Amino acid sequence: MYKKTILNNGLRVIIAPMEGTKTATVLVMVGTGSKYEDKKISGISHFLEHLFFKGTEKRPTTLAISEDLEKIGAEYNAFTGKEYTGFYAKAAAFHLDKAMDVISDILLRAIFLKEEMEREKGVILEEIKMIKDDPPRYVSDLFEVLLYGDTPAGRDIAGTPESVSGINREQIIEYFQNQYVAKNITIVVAGAVEGEEALRKVENYFNKFDGRSSKVKEQTKEFQKNPEILIYPKKTEQTHISLGARGYALGHPDHYALRLLAAILGGGMSSRLWTSVRERQGLAYYVFSSAESYTDSGYFTTQAGIDAKNLEKVIEIILGEYKKIAEQGTSGDELQKVKDYIKGRMIMNLESSSSMASFFADQEILEGKILTPEEKMAKIDEVTIKDIQKVAADIFKNNKLNLALIGPFKEKDKKSLEKIFKL
Repeated sequence: MYKKTILNNGLRVIIAPMEGTKTATVLVMVGTGSKYEDKKISGISHFLEHLFFKGTEKRPTTLAISEDLEKIGAEYNAFTGKEYTGFYAKAAAFHLDKAMDVISDILLRAIFLKEEMEREKGVILEEIKMIKDDPPRYVSDLFEVLLYGDTPAGRDIAGTPESVSGINREQIIEYFQNQYVAKNITIVVAGAVEGEEALRKVENYFNKFDGRSSKVKEQTKEFQKNPEILIYPKKTEQTHISLGARGYALGHPDHYALRLLAAILGGGMSSRLWTSVRERQGLAYYVFSSAESYTDSGYFTTQAGIDAKNLEKVIEIILGEYKKIAEQGTSGDELQKVKDYIKGRMIMNLESSSSMASFFADQEILEGKILTPEEKMAKIDEVTIKDIQKVAADIFKNNKLNLALIGPFKEKDKKSLEKIFKL
């Protein structure tokens, strides 16, 4: 059970009481991220997320903020995505007031000192380097670069060294004032809470957000004629690949079928690609498939870490599995297995108050509507064998195929890969 309330200023509040837990989580989700940024200020959403923890009128230093949360044993963090930014604190339920006090303080009374800004730029520049030094993670970013190019959808969430270095305090304040407004924010309180009391606490701590409207993001455009390959040359012991196809946005009628397709092909150690690439051939340490959906775009991808000499062989195996399921589909037993797998994972994930808060906030911010866990599981159960084959046949086409890779390769190697990179 949950209850959604819209306050007078437009702030959306969701209270989700849970049985069997003694914790409570307050999560503030803002409908803004890197897709809302102009190129000149690329990375400002992520930069701003960092700056909220650098001091407020009441808690003038990072230490003062962290001490107030850590002395109650709270878990706390913030995160930035392409379409949202979130801030949360999870604590014993009897410390909920303190958790709300701190999170509301950093969001409503941050002081954005210029000297702290300049110092934090150095931290973010190191973070950008760290991401590029983590091939399994960075290859995911490169896949989106390949799909969307130099657009908000294709740019790095953290920005570039040039864009981050050029952001000034005035731009930070302007972006904050434009995007962190009540109508663009959802607050979820989940856990061992009583509904009306929790709502009163939210009203008390978060009622100062401005009621204006925020900036609308640029619509993502999908366009492709032929299979595309992006090579990021790097001297690595292992080659990392992301091989997939354009898929569906949130709200698409085949969104759930695409998730199940990902589970069939690479959702666990009994999935088709794990079996064919790792277990039978011993060609990868890790291999998995996933479906990523945004509000206006989406894709399917398989990632793997392999020996460079096996690159072409692994590509052929993955494409072979794509083609096989598009032509032959799945069985009733295999489909039921992945349905039970996804539903089981969902139930386990939602045992914690922080996961429950994210479950509601993600839906409200990205889709503007909420399905309960039971309703989501019913959507999963509705997917048929025909739906899986239809989706596979729709997305696994040459004019939707994309491959990003990191490893000891050069641009000239693309020609030999292009010969095999087709269905």
